[in-house]
Amino acid sequence: MAIQILRDLRGLRVHVVHPPDSERTKLVEHLRRIGCMVEMQWPVPECWQEGADIVLLAIEHDMRTEMQRLLKSDVNRRPTLIAVVSYEDPSTLQLVLEFGAVAVIERPIRPFGLLTNITIARSLWLERREADKRVRKLERKLAGIQRIQKAKAILMDGQGLSEADAYESIRRQAMSKRLSMDDMASAIIHANELLQYRAKGD
Repeated sequence: MAIQILRDLRGLRVHVVHPPDSERTKLVEHLRRIGCMVEMQWPVPECWQEGADIVLLAIEHDMRTEMQRLLKSDVNRRPTLIAVVSYEDPSTLQLVLEFGAVAVIERPIRPFGLLTNITIARSLWLERREADKRVRKLERKLAGIQRIQKAKAILMDGQGLSEADAYESIRRQAMSKRLSMDDMASAIIHANELLQYRAKGD
């Protein structure tokens, strides 16, 4: 994956959110030298720019509210975030941690280390994204298992079936209706809740 990340650096869309000064000029020059496509913006935007792969965000204490608003916007579109800082004081480090930056670039901007920081940040971000996908998949799978367990309990209680027979009943109904076991279990749970609601209303 590391080799692929290095290959992909050329052509990455990098969004530089930084005050218009000499430091930004140097940063943009270095990024373009690497081969990145760079766009600049200031002040801090309200949401992530569509299509941005990496955002280099200048940590400015007087823009804290605006930065927090940006970071809360559409987490599904959140790109790789790299903080650009001038100081290593506790309040700045707190902001870096709070904003979830995966790398830090110090001012004054220097060419050395920039490529390394971008490569490592991109690698960590991609690994984190894949881990999040795996966690969500496992959570969905666990929720499905729990629904099937609940549907089995409903059939066992309502029809006097054994656990194995209740499972087989759900499986057969799912096959006949061309549904997944999870969808069939959800339908059984929903039907049972509806019957209970009507029973309470009588």
